[in-house]
Amino acid sequence: MGSSVADPTRREHLHRRGLRLERFTIGWNVIEAGVAITAGIIAGSTSLVAFGADSSIEVLSAVALLWRLRKAGPHATAGEHGAAERRALQLVAATFFLLAAYAAFESISALAAQEAPDRSTVGLVLSVLSLLVMPVLAHAKQKTGRELGSEALQADAVETWVCSYLSLALLLGVGLFMAFGWWWADAAGAVAMLPVVLWQGWETLGKAREEDGEAA
Repeated sequence: MGSSVADPTRREHLHRRGLRLERFTIGWNVIEAGVAITAGIIAGSTSLVAFGADSSIEVLSAVALLWRLRKAGPHATAGEHGAAERRALQLVAATFFLLAAYAAFESISALAAQEAPDRSTVGLVLSVLSLLVMPVLAHAKQKTGRELGSEALQADAVETWVCSYLSLALLLGVGLFMAFGWWWADAAGAVAMLPVVLWQGWETLGKAREEDGEAA
């Protein structure tokens, strides 16, 4: 799919913005993953290590989008845009399925073990920061992707929204556990999100197939 913006200057501006957004996503999540995994290993916290794993999945999606934007720039042909979109959509779909597998494993394990949500200072600080940054980043990606006509960038934005939700679920889980002793709240919130994540993965894969059909 080509760009939906006719003005070349505007298209170049949107393309540069998309690159900046994905570079920021990669940088933020690499730092977040590094801090979470390192702190998790030192403290023996599987929850923190899992938080870092979630950030790593977000990095994979952002790398796919960065590749897509570099592969087909603002002056690329419709065919070049279509080929780059198709590959990026396939890669983003794969990260949705990875995210679903991660969330399922962590939440089901926590429910089976009746594990209370992690209340470590590092984990809570990372969750709060993620909840402050990720929604703004997701909105910017969604708006940019819509103007560019990039389904892949919009799908990546949805994944960023999902990561925001998981951070919110963790914070709410800690709050509900401290207030009412509901140890299962965090894990239950993640389980409830699974159908949405899987559906988004299939939808993204379907869009990649549509691109295949248009190319054929």
